[in-house]
Amino acid sequence: MDSRFSMKRAQQADALFENSDPAVVIGKFPWYEMVWRSMRGDFRPLAEPAGGYAAFARAWSVPVDHARIALRQHEPVVTWLGHVTILLQVGGLNILIDPTLASFAGPYGRFGSPRRVPAPLQPEQLPPIDVVLISHNHYDHLCGATIAGLLAAGQRPRFFVPLGLKAWFDARQVSQVTEMAWWDHADLSTSATGAVLQETVRLHFTPAQHWSRRTPWDTNASLWGGYMLQWQRDGAATWRFLFPGDTGYSADFKAIRERLGAVDFLALPIGAYLPRDFMKNMHINPADAVQVMLDLGAKQAMGVHWGTFMLTQEAFDQPPRDLAAGLRQRGLGDDLVWLLRHGETRAIPLADPDSRP
Repeated sequence: MDSRFSMKRAQQADALFENSDPAVVIGKFPWYEMVWRSMRGDFRPLAEPAGGYAAFARAWSVPVDHARIALRQHEPVVTWLGHVTILLQVGGLNILIDPTLASFAGPYGRFGSPRRVPAPLQPEQLPPIDVVLISHNHYDHLCGATIAGLLAAGQRPRFFVPLGLKAWFDARQVSQVTEMAWWDHADLSTSATGAVLQETVRLHFTPAQHWSRRTPWDTNASLWGGYMLQWQRDGAATWRFLFPGDTGYSADFKAIRERLGAVDFLALPIGAYLPRDFMKNMHINPADAVQVMLDLGAKQAMGVHWGTFMLTQEAFDQPPRDLAAGLRQRGLGDDLVWLLRHGETRAIPLADPDSRP
């Protein structure tokens, strides 16, 4: 689906978007089903992690290395800030993905799904951010309080958002916002200060199987997706990073690899997958996640979308166990997927592009 096709389809369908497989329709849930599921406990863990939430938070958190993230990085470095929030530093750019640092994933920063592992930093503690990527409008990906805090700290990054979401930023007088349709691309060649960079990072908006809703009246009125970043080094192969966004398993991943190339580093969703009868179409589980890696030819991944907010039935410490089982079942090593702690920073090795699973 190219940008003209997706925009045309949205206009013809009263600005409603759909998945690449139009038979997979998500989001049209009857209100009574949502009430019943809420009362049954579908949207909170059925059990605490071993030792309780406080022990889990201590075990899965480290202090942010502020001196390290303050440095502009040429070769890729990643910092996990919890849930899906990633600071990716590459090619001299600081790229912030789906920043969600509030204590709740929900309206007004105090309703919805509570955060059980404290955010490792606050917006005013971030280094200068050049680019912010938003995958879709759900509250655990687009956090108004975090965006407001980033701007209040004097940051003026470029924002890239899916089709239909710019109006949210316009209403808050946020500038430098670019909407993208699936397969659109943009070149990131300047920093937030206006400095021209010697190398270009190309950004692509990629398809995902999901849905969108911010209020009871805007279901699927804006698009959803993921982002691939291609960093072209002088005299070296292109390095590719993919943040797929929230997604169920679909043929989109094979299409991404065929169209844009195999992935070097993948931010892999591994949580928020139970109960399966409700979550299957919209959230991959760890077994699906392993298949996604194989579809993309991903050389290395890090787990995201787990262990932060109370969103679904599985315990906070269940995704790592299920992921390990999924990797073993496919004959793959546990080290293929990094499980960073909240606040942890790691350099991403630039290995042989042929060393893929």
